[in-house]
Amino acid sequence: TALRHAICHEYGIWMRDERGLSDATIDARLREARCFLDWYCDRSGADGLRGLAVRDIDLYMDVRARGLRRISLAASAAWLRSLLRYLHQSGRVPTDLSAQVIGPMLYAYENIPSILERGQIDMVLEATSRDRSPRGLRDHAILLMLAIYGLREGEICNLRLDDIDWRADSLRIRHTKTNACSYMPLLTPVGDALLNYLRLGRPQVDCREIFLRSFAPYTRMKNLYGMVDGRLAAAGVTPVGKRGPHIFRHARAVELLRASVPQKIIGDVLGHRSTESTNAYLKLATEDLRAVALDVPGSEVLS
Repeated sequence: TALRHAICHEYGIWMRDERGLSDATIDARLREARCFLDWYCDRSGADGLRGLAVRDIDLYMDVRARGLRRISLAASAAWLRSLLRYLHQSGRVPTDLSAQVIGPMLYAYENIPSILERGQIDMVLEATSRDRSPRGLRDHAILLMLAIYGLREGEICNLRLDDIDWRADSLRIRHTKTNACSYMPLLTPVGDALLNYLRLGRPQVDCREIFLRSFAPYTRMKNLYGMVDGRLAAAGVTPVGKRGPHIFRHARAVELLRASVPQKIIGDVLGHRSTESTNAYLKLATEDLRAVALDVPGSEVLS
């Protein structure tokens, strides 16, 4: 409807200009906004937004709960709260209903992916390196970047040709969650794999993103889950739990911890703003965290 389009357009501008949110975050919140506004306008009509009430919020969350995991429903609740705050601030809804959105209770670190051991990562890289097809060259370069740098899926998919400085052996990374940029050293294995793909595997098209689909239309890759899952299976590696690209990121964090790298530096490598974000990736490395624990001054037992 025209109302939905107008609200989403204004909401997107507000998130970008007033809140400074990343494009990925804005896209996710706009998807939820469209879903909610479509649902509400179908029930109440295009002119009924000022009559939005708590009962409507509860009904919508009941509808959204069907078929969603708790972690996904919690995200939907958070995005709906953001929309409701905006609707109130912009004067479209007289009351701030954001506090009335009830999502599921989540527990700290409950959604941590399973961890890959170094031997398993080596098996996946070795198996993929034997595939010299254009697709194999692409996948090997991506897997190396996941394993060595611990990058997010979006950071790899959005990597562009001009992000590589071959003279300075440097790689510019645009962090999808913070909108900030950082620079990584272009390590030899990654540089060689990228060159092999660019020379022998990448389709000759005008698209500036590095990693493209292996079949026409040759547009940038938008997700890596299917590729990673397929390469894990081909290598005979079966992790417990999730099998997407994020398990490489978690494994890299644990490797750095085991190498006695300070947690602050691990967070910097992963592009985290807070230590809480880094803690989530290190949750499964309980024994390693115990090994680097520090004594607290004044904690001696008095006799």
